[in-house]
Amino acid sequence: MGYQHTVRHHTYKFADLKILLAKATPYRSGDALAGVAAQSAEERVSAQMALANVPLKNFLNEAVIPYEDDEITRLIMDGHSAAALYPISHFTVGELRDWLLSEQTDGPTLEKLTNGFTPEMLAAVSKLMRNQDLIAVAKKREVVTRFRNTIGLKGRLATRLQPNHPTDDPKGIAASMIDGLLYGSGDAVIGVNPATDNAGTIANILNLIDEVRQRFEIPTQSCVLSHITTTLDLVNRKAPVDLCFQSIGGTEKTNTSFGVNLSLIAEAYEATLALDRGTIGNNVMYFETGQGSSLSANAHHGVDQQTCEVRAYALARKFKPMLVNTVVGFIGPEYLYDGKQIIRAALEDHFCGKLMGLPMGVDACYTNHAEADQDDMDNLTTLLGVAGCNFIICVPGADDIMLNYQSASFHDALYLRQTLGLRPAPEFEAWLMRQGITDEHGQLSALKQKEIWQNFDRLWIK
Repeated sequence: MGYQHTVRHHTYKFADLKILLAKATPYRSGDALAGVAAQSAEERVSAQMALANVPLKNFLNEAVIPYEDDEITRLIMDGHSAAALYPISHFTVGELRDWLLSEQTDGPTLEKLTNGFTPEMLAAVSKLMRNQDLIAVAKKREVVTRFRNTIGLKGRLATRLQPNHPTDDPKGIAASMIDGLLYGSGDAVIGVNPATDNAGTIANILNLIDEVRQRFEIPTQSCVLSHITTTLDLVNRKAPVDLCFQSIGGTEKTNTSFGVNLSLIAEAYEATLALDRGTIGNNVMYFETGQGSSLSANAHHGVDQQTCEVRAYALARKFKPMLVNTVVGFIGPEYLYDGKQIIRAALEDHFCGKLMGLPMGVDACYTNHAEADQDDMDNLTTLLGVAGCNFIICVPGADDIMLNYQSASFHDALYLRQTLGLRPAPEFEAWLMRQGITDEHGQLSALKQKEIWQNFDRLWIK
């Protein structure tokens, strides 16, 4: 089909949508590594100008990865709702951008369009938007999920309490968990990345978290982020699995590299649902994504890393997840080189995820060999709080001692809540007040923290 745009008597030509989307992407190291990035700022702007004139209908007729080659493409195309898209089906990508930013376009309107948007449409429009545009539109869209509490309400910011330990030591996990709870973290999930995928170890961690949860009647959910096959085995043994976790990507080949496919995820979803452990809802899946995963697996088919990322959201959406988050800077500087690229990618992911109807969270993180620091993460978490992010991930001291990367701390979540007037999930907020951890204004009790730590050896679950 072909697309083009002329600048100063030079015509830039783009053979297809896949190439056009890649060339229009704001610069990032991963696309340069893959050889799909624009060769100059002028070519990038020309691609963005050409992309702005592409009708949305083109995305339904031109797949970036062939239908017959990829089950994610088939999921996107077969699941698309022409009726949902109909009110704006005559738009170009540029017109979609202007409409999304208009005051007349509100959250309920965007919700009705959810199944009309394809990932490629949203990836395309995000490439034409400034950071503030991504924030402004994402803030309009509320996505609410429920299991034992309610995540995603406007004016709320939840956190994943991540009490990882390099040897899966129960006492170390318990210490980090109690530390987080005393700082008001853990309403999205208490989620542990295990150091091993051994089923016995996973079961022990699940039992530890569940005993603490039941003992103190904490209205939250737990998750040990083992491979889905391990989790499925534990579900079938009736282990206390609340949320079933899996990392996913935006191409069939990426998911194959993760050892999963649609049918396996569907099996795990149905099995976890059958446990019926939720008290106020039945959103039981937890998915993690991140720009660069398809490239790192050599499974990107020449598609830019951000478009691959948004395609993963179509897979997540199918299973009505409780939580989805992009681990935005975790893969490393080969894919997102510095703080600027990490911040931009996080805002893109959050925007696209929300408009795809996902309960979107972000791990504001970076590896130590990236050109980034905690000031960058302070900026990012602040922007995410303004944008209405459902949850962020918090670890003790912002330093994950098991995964060896830098994230946000429990204090960072407190800063966001206090500075922006945000509150925890309502059921969790009420629990914090009942326990005397916070008062009605969200202020922490130093006396309660001292009391808990003085009795830690008695409280932790062996």
